[in-house]
Amino acid sequence: MRFKKLLSSGRIGELELRNRIIMTPMGSNLSEENGHCGERIQAYYESRAKGGAGMLIVGVASIAWPAGSCNPNQVAISTDEFLPGLRALAQRIKHHGCRAAVQLQHAGKIAVCDIAAGRPMLVPSIPSHSPDEMSAALTPDEMAAFVKSYSKKGAKVQYKVAGQEDIRKLIEQFAAAAERARRAGFDGVELHAGHGYILSEFLSPEVNLREDEYGGCLENRARLLVEVIHAVKAKAGSDFPVWCRIDALEFRVEDGISLADAVETAAIAEAAGADAIHVSAYANSSSGAGFTEAPLVHRSGGYLAYAASIKARLRIPVIAVGRIEPEVAEQVLERGDADFIAMGRKLLADPELPNKLLRGEQEAIRPCIYCYTCVSRIFVNDHVRCAVNARTGFEQDVIVAPAEQSRHVLVIGGGPAGMEVARVAALRGHRVTLAEQGSDLGGAVFFSSIVYPENGKLITYLAGQVQKLDVDIRLDTVVDRIFLGALGPDAVVVATGARRDAPPIPGTQQSHVFSGDELRALMTGDDPRVVKAKLPWWQGMLLLLAGIFGITRRASWLRQLSQWWMPVGKRVSIIGGGLVGLELAEFLAERGRQVTVIEEGDKFGIELAIVRRWRVLEDLQHLGVELMNNSTVSSIDGHSLLLAGKGRQISIEADTVILASGATGDLSVAQLSRELGLETHLAGDCDGVGYIEGAIRSAHAVARAL
Repeated sequence: MRFKKLLSSGRIGELELRNRIIMTPMGSNLSEENGHCGERIQAYYESRAKGGAGMLIVGVASIAWPAGSCNPNQVAISTDEFLPGLRALAQRIKHHGCRAAVQLQHAGKIAVCDIAAGRPMLVPSIPSHSPDEMSAALTPDEMAAFVKSYSKKGAKVQYKVAGQEDIRKLIEQFAAAAERARRAGFDGVELHAGHGYILSEFLSPEVNLREDEYGGCLENRARLLVEVIHAVKAKAGSDFPVWCRIDALEFRVEDGISLADAVETAAIAEAAGADAIHVSAYANSSSGAGFTEAPLVHRSGGYLAYAASIKARLRIPVIAVGRIEPEVAEQVLERGDADFIAMGRKLLADPELPNKLLRGEQEAIRPCIYCYTCVSRIFVNDHVRCAVNARTGFEQDVIVAPAEQSRHVLVIGGGPAGMEVARVAALRGHRVTLAEQGSDLGGAVFFSSIVYPENGKLITYLAGQVQKLDVDIRLDTVVDRIFLGALGPDAVVVATGARRDAPPIPGTQQSHVFSGDELRALMTGDDPRVVKAKLPWWQGMLLLLAGIFGITRRASWLRQLSQWWMPVGKRVSIIGGGLVGLELAEFLAERGRQVTVIEEGDKFGIELAIVRRWRVLEDLQHLGVELMNNSTVSSIDGHSLLLAGKGRQISIEADTVILASGATGDLSVAQLSRELGLETHLAGDCDGVGYIEGAIRSAHAVARAL
């Protein structure tokens, strides 16, 4: 077995898990508005239990609901009123041989529901004001959803410093919630002592400014956590497993929690009776990009060193988390740097990940592309969803059922939408032909994977799945009347993607001005006409040689080639500040280009999920990319661009101009299919640009309807 350690059983206290993969607790916003666990959240967790994880930790259950809650659709565990739904949830998880735990939380100074209700938020000390660095990148609609709770009638931001009676009540609420979890059938509880919530606020020297026995030195700041552990053990039973999730570090917080603090806190919790320590991290909550450092991590395995430091001090198990690939997880466990691996986004993308590892089908795991779609939905008060898995968050409604009658389905276009239609249609029992005019599958996303490698993993997965399902794949195929007439399909799905027409700007026909499609052709060599028109003969020959050696057909090789050669000059202006423009700007700036991005609108990257947008915009700032919004290019005269905007006209110089705007759906093939009287469906960007999430979601829906 390749993942022998990861798939071996392990223990937390008296609790034995069938393997060492734990679904990390995440806020899903899938509970009912009244805090009950209904069918929606039960189906969501049951899907992951079926997938083979060792344990699921149900995320952020509010111990004092509605007080101390951070989301309107948060799980509540504050009274026995919620037992029926909690009990049903635990049963459905455990029915599949998976252990069920629940995370207990009080949001403290992040209790948005308290603001909406006009209640004071419970805090150890009055928090200092942090400047808002998050809202500037939001669209008006996003901003309205973001501050929805703050704009309700009677909403008020106010705090209450916890007195002795408040602390006593808080301890009782944690203990009662743990005992309630046991009665509901859960196998253990996690105390959320991280991520800026109440227990971590007491632990943080930056937040906790108290001068009584709960403030000052670390032993005092950890006193509340110790007393909660004692109370939980006393009320729920000494044999009932309880563990803590703590922050190993507070990023971007002056005088915040340090790793040394975290190691000592973990040791104190162990002495108090904690059965394990779950090692996470946190960052300044006023910084959007900071959110991708902690509690989500943009860097692969970003918290592993912290987990190892804490593990070295403890005898009890340590749970590691933070973008950990299965191969890395196996190495971590073998070294003894942790005892369990928590996965979140990976299990949103593919609930079956553990079972696929067990069956030796690692190539069949649907990859997370770390686009932050999942968590970004929470910021706008929506429920969790996934860009690459159309069922996540919709498990009760989105079901792939066998087709009533097998049909011959022609899918036109081999990008993500086309491959997803082919995959789901084949799973349902249809006979599928997939026609792609290029020589490889992947479409425009192949080129985007040069810029953003995670996209390439999705292409590889989808291509492998359609091949495994015996889809008839026809590359280098132009679909015309003759082809459609000869094939005679029962149904046609057009997934030809979008086209990017040159905007009506004088000067776009010059050789140093490229559309996005032309730039792709110049990197991959897949359109000799563009190569001949735009490149000097010697660069064209270089590209031809790269094609002969297969370099242009592999994104990873093209990425390496781009480190020393690209068909762009030193100064690059990108017209269009959407997803494509920003990702391309980052890619070019990392390769030493001086990049300017010009956007007609007020906001940049609105097609990017909010959290990823924050990350990209900060990275561009650090790379020195100039972002010019509310600006329109009126002409390109030689290497000069004339810009109008903000009541002025300016001219900037560029060696290369890239047109990254003007994407529109391409319905030409769909029109031909309909003219021939064929049942015709649309999927992906040809029916309105939705990028990867829109492509996968629409493709899945079309395939289910066939």
